[in-house]
Amino acid sequence: MIKYITSYFTLLIVLITLGCHPNNESAIMEMAEDAEYSPIPEQDADEDVVERKLIKEGHITFETQDLTNARKNIFTVVSKYKAYVSSDQEYKYPGRKSNTLVIRVPADNFDNLLKDATEGVERFESREINVNDVTEEFLDISARLKTKKELENRFLELLKKANTVTEIVEIEKQIAQLRSEIESVEGRLKYLENRVAFSTLTMTFYQSLPEQTEFGQKFENGFKNGWDNLVWFFVLMINIWPFIIILLGLFIGVRIYRKRRKK
Repeated sequence: MIKYITSYFTLLIVLITLGCHPNNESAIMEMAEDAEYSPIPEQDADEDVVERKLIKEGHITFETQDLTNARKNIFTVVSKYKAYVSSDQEYKYPGRKSNTLVIRVPADNFDNLLKDATEGVERFESREINVNDVTEEFLDISARLKTKKELENRFLELLKKANTVTEIVEIEKQIAQLRSEIESVEGRLKYLENRVAFSTLTMTFYQSLPEQTEFGQKFENGFKNGWDNLVWFFVLMINIWPFIIILLGLFIGVRIYRKRRKK
């Protein structure tokens, strides 16, 4: 209670100074400093216990015999637990075909989704679950946000008391700067709230493919190259068909001419 009285008593003195000070700009700057560093009421120690803010993340990798069915099962589980896929990537290497999904799931459903999505997996190539406690950062940001908003309200009250254009401009400048800081803090707070509310699970699952022998690979490549060359040959013929007709006509004409000459 004493801190509240001290805070508003300081603000009252600043208002009186604003009206009496011969140099308005200096008075406003002093006002900003007094208002910014005036005490902000703190929470009592006997208030309710703060809820822990935890960010949960998981990374797993496993092999499957059927990549298509595994993918289908995971998407079914994602829908079941009201999650969503934020990233979907597919890769194909010699001897392996893989799929990587980044899933955002409500924090309370993380364990159940992980269990159902990996049902039937005999062995995990890698499995890592991390929990990051951001309670301290969350409380610190919330307190700073509250302080800045209270300071903004004080500036708004002072703006109503301003008498000159110089005072108004200077106070509005301080309010604009403070508003920018508030939006930045609010953005960080919303980011943390989203990370806490939705856990992140990165799933990589792959299927091994039978590797071909060197001869088989060369044979396959040769057949493919031959087919491609045949297609390009027909494309070339289509593009030069007028010249083919002209040459064919000249060839037939020369043959006829030679036969008549012999006779």
